[in-house]
Amino acid sequence: MARAAFYLLAAVTLAGALGVTLTRNLFHSALWLAVTLLGVAGLYLYLGAEFLAVVQVLIYVGAILVLLLFGVMLTARIADPAVPALNRHALLAALVALCTGWALRLAVRQAAALPAGPVAPVPLETLGRGLVTTYVLPFEVLSLILIGALVGAVVIARPERRS
Repeated sequence: MARAAFYLLAAVTLAGALGVTLTRNLFHSALWLAVTLLGVAGLYLYLGAEFLAVVQVLIYVGAILVLLLFGVMLTARIADPAVPALNRHALLAALVALCTGWALRLAVRQAAALPAGPVAPVPLETLGRGLVTTYVLPFEVLSLILIGALVGAVVIARPERRS
């Protein structure tokens, strides 16, 4: 049962990644990215990393993807028929992807052979308390930087009005 859940989550993640790369419409590609990111969050849950799964959904799906969709909606040409789905570099890109995948596979196999030391789990309460006490100032500064980047992107992307 657990193995079937893993394969299902992996298939959803890979299908979403294929949808991102093969879809010509930018909006649809961003939606496929949401499927991919949710699949990765499911894999985190499968591995027992609940905090990472929640952060994945809140930050990447809830914030970064919304920002990306906002930028996509500001573009004038969401689906341009003049842009080909495949270009002349597709074969080279596929070859590089296969080589990278093979290298990652070898690295994971070598790392799996190493003995793992005991890891003490950190309670979520400790992480949450750290975010609202010790690291509250850097957290708020980061949020201001992200808001500034969003406002700057809107100002740059907005067409100029003629008087």
